[in-house]
Parts: sequence; structure tokens; C-alpha cells
Amino acid sequence: MSAKPLTPAQLRLIAHRFKALAEPSRLHILNALRDGERSVSEVLDLTGLAQANASRHLQVLYAAGLVDRRKEGVVTYYRLADNDVLRMCELMCGRLEKETAVRRRVFSG
Repeated sequence: MSAKPLTPAQLRLIAHRFKALAEPSRLHILNALRDGERSVSEVLDLTGLAQANASRHLQVLYAAGLVDRRKEGVVTYYRLADNDVLRMCELMCGRLEKETAVRRRVFSG
């Protein structure tokens, strides 16, 4: 049984989220948030990104619904919106591992 076809509006929302994931620096930020909530300073330390660059990427991730944030005084903390964000990345990593294994077999003999 196949899934119900997606509407054009749903496809646009999905594309918006994939577009947010299409930037390596944003994936690096998501990976930095893997173990839990981090302040912007901690994100900078873990990723090596510049403040302005990280802030821009965090805003894109927030707008796409991939991260949540909270303020405590002047400090802003970010966390993954949910673990499904990491599941998407893990699915792609698994796919890349399979492709690599096939290529190794092809080129080794």
C-alpha cells in the first residue's frame, strides 16, 4: 500500500527544510547540538564558526523548525527541535555507507 500523495504545499515545506539542511555549516551546528542544549558561545566553540555566520545559520535552522531556542538573560540557548532531525542525517549516512561499499567492490575487482 502506497502513501497518500503529497500536496504542493507539503512539498514546499519539505523542500524548505531540505534547503536548510543543504549547508555543511548548518549540519555541523546540528551535530554540535546532538548531546543537548548549547549556548551560542558553546556552538561557536564546537563548530569554529564566526559569531555572525553561526547566528545566520542558527536563524535559518530555527525558521525551518529544526532547532528550538530560549533566552536566559542575554544568553540564547539552542537545542534540536526533536531527534527526527538526527534520524534524517543518520539515514543519509547509512545510504552513503552502502554506496561506498558498492563502489569499493566495483573498483577492487
